[in-house]
Amino acid sequence: MGTIYYGGSATPIHIDDRALAHLKVVVATKLRRGESFTLSWKHPEDEERGRSTIWLHPSIPLRFVFDEPESPELSREWLEELAQTANSSGGMMLVAEHIENGDDEPEDTSPQAVEVSRD
Repeated sequence: MGTIYYGGSATPIHIDDRALAHLKVVVATKLRRGESFTLSWKHPEDEERGRSTIWLHPSIPLRFVFDEPESPELSREWLEELAQTANSSGGMMLVAEHIENGDDEPEDTSPQAVEVSRD
C-alpha cells in the first residue's frame, strides 16, 4: 500500500502500489506541463460511503511513497484511461485496471477506493 502526501496536509492518502505507480505517471505528466486538475476516488467499503477529491496544482508539494522497492510493469491501457479522465472536465478519476482473463470479460483487480488516514 503506497501513500500520497499532498500539500501541508498531515493526512496521508493510501493507494495500492500498482495503482499509485500509474497515477504517478499521469499526474507527473500533467503537472510537468503546468496543468492543474482534480483527482477523485471512491471511499473504501470499510469507510463512510462517498468519494473524495483533491485539487492538484504544480506549486503544491506532492510526494509518492511506495511500499514495494521495485516499480511494477505499467499498463499502457490503464495509463491511457487515467489520462483520458484527467483531461476531462470532471477531472481525473481513479479507475480500476481492466485485465483480460481470457474469457472476454475484463477482470477488475485494482481497488477504485482509496484509504485516507484519519489520524
